[in-house]
Amino acid sequence: MEQQYFDPKLKIFALNSNRPLAQKIADTVGVELGKLSVDRFSDGEIRINIEESIRGDNVYVIQSTSAPVNDNLMELLIMIDALRRASANTINVVIPYYGYARQDRKARSREPITAKLVANMLEKAGASRIVALDLHAAQIQGFFDIPLDHLMGAPLLADYFINHGISENAVVVSPDHGGVTRARALAEFLKAPIAIIDKRRPKANVAEVMNIIGNVAGKRCILIDDMIDTAGTITLGSQALIDAGATEVYASCTHPVLSDPAIERLEKSPIKQIIVTDSINLPAEKRIDKLVQVSVGPLMGAAIKRINENRPVSPLFKNRFRADDKW
Repeated sequence: MEQQYFDPKLKIFALNSNRPLAQKIADTVGVELGKLSVDRFSDGEIRINIEESIRGDNVYVIQSTSAPVNDNLMELLIMIDALRRASANTINVVIPYYGYARQDRKARSREPITAKLVANMLEKAGASRIVALDLHAAQIQGFFDIPLDHLMGAPLLADYFINHGISENAVVVSPDHGGVTRARALAEFLKAPIAIIDKRRPKANVAEVMNIIGNVAGKRCILIDDMIDTAGTITLGSQALIDAGATEVYASCTHPVLSDPAIERLEKSPIKQIIVTDSINLPAEKRIDKLVQVSVGPLMGAAIKRINENRPVSPLFKNRFRADDKW
């Protein structure tokens, strides 16, 4: 591959969680992925060896802390420690999907706040900066005492909906009250109204739809969430929208966690298409016909270039993102 980027001190390394996305990021920046090996001792302990000098370099390490979450998190922590001990100038941790983010506060007595715990671990290991994508809760940004650049998936998803004519006669739907800000951001790009599904969640991963706030009759509905895990909320919401008179229902999210029984639920649901990003690397069995992936590689690559050049990152989420634009 032709080397295009001007800074020889910028290095990008990929760990094991999402190497295809890391390659797209490196291609966008115009550098080759750094050389390293990740293997295990006989008892399962992770062993990392960086196979090139990174002394004085600005290093970006790509790792989603998706399933297997604990393995991927430990890989990342060990890699940060290796980079620090090898005298990297800066250690920039690019986390397309930030695991353990759903416990961001004490909802009950004696609960941990794992989103803060992970932040502490990353900082203690030696991270200089975090680049994250659509954190589950905005307040997680405040859990870090190092710079954090928070990228948004809405500009990418909006570009897909507009290019495929889905934004016409559309209403953007939040599956719960907590996602209204996310829905409004997408609606602004699409110049569409919003609606809200009011639901009660009796226990974890079980959602009961109550009613719909807003007009969806005769409309093409676009459900938007930060992640789809077991797909209970999205599929129940899609049926409620059809029952309320929606002509078509599309679902979208940044992070396709898709734990069992998500795929079965999505296939049986009235959802016409599910648009997700590649923040999580999906195995072949989860890539069903209804599922469309748009890549966050160009977005995250553009962010890395801007960070490395000390330019603002905000234009990447204030404007509709087109991969072929010069960012």
